[in-house]
Amino acid sequence: MLENIRIVMVNTSHPGNIGAAARAMKNMSLQQLYLVDPLEFPSAEAASRATHAVDIINNAVVCPSLSSAIADCSLVIGTSARERNLNWVIEKPHQMALTALAQCQAVDAPVAIVFGRERTGLTNQELALCHRLVHIPTNPDCSSLNVAAAVQVIAYELFNTVQEYQTESFSTKPDGDDQAALAGQIQTLHQHLQQVMSEVEFFGSNNPENVMRRLQIFLNRAQPSRRELNILHGILTAMQRKL
Repeated sequence: MLENIRIVMVNTSHPGNIGAAARAMKNMSLQQLYLVDPLEFPSAEAASRATHAVDIINNAVVCPSLSSAIADCSLVIGTSARERNLNWVIEKPHQMALTALAQCQAVDAPVAIVFGRERTGLTNQELALCHRLVHIPTNPDCSSLNVAAAVQVIAYELFNTVQEYQTESFSTKPDGDDQAALAGQIQTLHQHLQQVMSEVEFFGSNNPENVMRRLQIFLNRAQPSRRELNILHGILTAMQRKL
């Protein structure tokens, strides 16, 4: 199951953190590293800090945007050092590991764990692309973790949970259209919904960006199946025909 876990690092400033994160991944049997718009990569410093995990550095996938890095994922979990106010599901690391591994077993698609910038983390727009969040409890007087250290904590929880439950089943695997929709498929529905809302002049004086972000969070939190997405697309298309 760990082979389907994808570590995604967004706009990393220091190449040494990429190398240290790769080493943490290798220690815990994780393989997939995706880098979204890194400031400096490839980098000799990243390779040096990776030590015995140079293969992970060499196989890292560089993407221009978070959307492209997670499009084929069935579950996206964002990391956050602080509480948010838009009703995300927030889990502690152990519960996150159970959720992620159950999803890996249920759906033959990657599960992404997303880590933000060293200084500012993930933006609200990026968090809106996540189905849920994970928060690592820390000393409130010094709550900010180095991004590579955060990767180590999450990787350890995933590895340890697999060891604890290796003889047990996490979940029942659904078939075909009853499988969870991929992140890219949910994004396509979100775009279709925005298109129809514009056509019926829903927004008026409301802020479209704020409304659509809340709907995006709602859709990701709901984790609809592919069949349910098809039904929603059908409803929207029928509305467009009537228009």
